[in-house]
Amino acid sequence: MRSTALARIVVGVVVERRKARNPWLDFLWRPVSVLVGTPSAVAWTRIGEQGDATTFYAGEAAIELHRTETANYRQNLSSGLPALWVVLRPIVASTTSPAFDILMVTADPSEGEALTAAGNNLVATVPMPAAIIETIDSFVAENHVERPFTKRQRDRCESQIPGHRG
Repeated sequence: MRSTALARIVVGVVVERRKARNPWLDFLWRPVSVLVGTPSAVAWTRIGEQGDATTFYAGEAAIELHRTETANYRQNLSSGLPALWVVLRPIVASTTSPAFDILMVTADPSEGEALTAAGNNLVATVPMPAAIIETIDSFVAENHVERPFTKRQRDRCESQIPGHRG
């Protein structure tokens, strides 16, 4: 499938695995950050441990920027705490394979919130790094076109329904 994105920002995703205090789950997973660029590490490389939490470099993803979404990017940047939405898709895990595939990373709040709808995907926000803020801010400055809101008027034509009185 061909993308219509005008710009792409390559990022690396960092995920945390924490021992669960639950009889039905062994571990709790959550994205914790994104790295600007692509590290030289292989996907699902263990990068740290602290107590019962282990962090992994989960792999690379690309944030796609579209001209039609600049108002949403601008809203995200002006929120005071710009965020990225990381979406992980669970896979059948074994001792040799990771628990998740990286589905996508987005800077569009509307798209991120829509991805939290019912389903099995793990969706979480992470802070947006300063370099990505600058890139998205430049993209918005270059591509944003203010579109005025126009309310549609109702069509007040005669009803053609048989037996309907006007």
